Amino acid sequence: MSSINKPASLSRATRCRRPVVALATTFGLLALAAPSLAQQQSTFDYWQYNREMIQRGLQAIFTCNGLFVSNRTLEQVFEQELAYLPDPVGTANSGAYVVDRERRAVAIGRPDGVPVMRAAFREGISCIALAPDQTFDDIDSLPELGAPPLTGDPARIAWPDGDMVEDAPLPAVIDQVALDAASDWAFDRESPEQVTLSLLVVHGGRIVHERYAPGVTMQTRTRTWSTAKSIASTLIGMLVDQGRISLDAPLGFPFLPEVAAGEHDPRSNITLRNVLNMSSGLYPIDNTNLELATGSGMAYWAGESSIEQMRHRGLIRQPGTYWDYENYDTLLAVYAMKNALGDGYHEFPRRALFDRIGMRNTLVGMDRFGDFIFSSQIYTNARDLARFGLLYLQGGVWHGERLISEEWIDFVRTPAPSLTDSGNYYGGQFWLVPDDRTDVPKDAYATVGNRGQYVIIVPSHDLVIVRRGLDYGAQGFDRWDLTREVLKAMPN
Repeated sequence: MSSINKPASLSRATRCRRPVVALATTFGLLALAAPSLAQQQSTFDYWQYNREMIQRGLQAIFTCNGLFVSNRTLEQVFEQELAYLPDPVGTANSGAYVVDRERRAVAIGRPDGVPVMRAAFREGISCIALAPDQTFDDIDSLPELGAPPLTGDPARIAWPDGDMVEDAPLPAVIDQVALDAASDWAFDRESPEQVTLSLLVVHGGRIVHERYAPGVTMQTRTRTWSTAKSIASTLIGMLVDQGRISLDAPLGFPFLPEVAAGEHDPRSNITLRNVLNMSSGLYPIDNTNLELATGSGMAYWAGESSIEQMRHRGLIRQPGTYWDYENYDTLLAVYAMKNALGDGYHEFPRRALFDRIGMRNTLVGMDRFGDFIFSSQIYTNARDLARFGLLYLQGGVWHGERLISEEWIDFVRTPAPSLTDSGNYYGGQFWLVPDDRTDVPKDAYATVGNRGQYVIIVPSHDLVIVRRGLDYGAQGFDRWDLTREVLKAMPN
């Protein structure tokens, strides 16, 4: 019986395999081995369409803000603002773009398969990116802030609340020659990709050095990039000080996609501390070669919402255990701030901070839905950033009034727990002196923005340094090297 049953069993198995074998033989697939994971690398850029769209959106925002916020010429915009782009559309003389000076708006590109991308200036905000399906006819639907400016002429108000600076000799303890040498070090760069626009040094609350590149003035506002994160952290800290939000409580809003009713979403355990420490544990997007294809770039440059996709990430690590620099983590904290403020959200930055310390030249960018893009998009000048640094240098006090607590300053200067074994170089949306730097004081800390935007605070030397740049390409201007050079002029 067994000699009969075995062939029958084999015959059944053979019938099951035969069609596959025949098909493989027919198409010559039988000899192909299954590819390993290492071989499964795609060479096609599936994000190419998005990248081209965002490239145009970048140019629209840079051009719009360069012209209508920074008050630069189109020639200056192409020479410096757009030097950051690998292949800008057109030249300063002509090209496939439109500058509508009456509407203070810009359109980049032609309808050639990639959308025409547009940006428009809005009062009190700076330029807003329109969606690909919007035109200049939609400009009036974009948000704007119409709050009146601070009263008084800043030229007649003494520094730091205004811009009137006493013309007096430097204190004898400051080495003028060494300070000038530090300034030359900042401006006369060996790398043509490092373009210093301004350098401002405040010692003992007094401006002791101020220098601008040709074509730049004290009033010139440029993009802060991620220095905005430190400003956002300050505003959030004010709410923590008031007890309106908690550093160690969950963020308090649903993530996307939302879990079914009654189920627990592990992302609901993420705290404000986690996201301010860049340690949310959520899947990263911006630092996986997708920043200029999707992620925050869609809100920055393409008119997408800044609060939707940031909540649409899965948890891949335990919150607080892994440091991963991500624009979306900052925006999660800003969303928590928005929910805490309610109707006072749009007025809060000026009312709570800017107006109180004389930051008259500062504009906070928004997406087209009215949400602040506090991870990057603030436009301001060197003096306003010096005022911001001075607030921290003075321990959070301005003219005897406490604006931020010492506890919050301690938090932003404390290394993220996730960096204990990696150099301790980041705190609460401020950058810290790495463990391996021994040539600058360990108590120094700084805001850092792309293209060389730095506010460096050195409490032990009663010092604030502001450097604004339009670096491009590889960049590489080192903030701690600048600190070292300026300290050569300061008393020990």
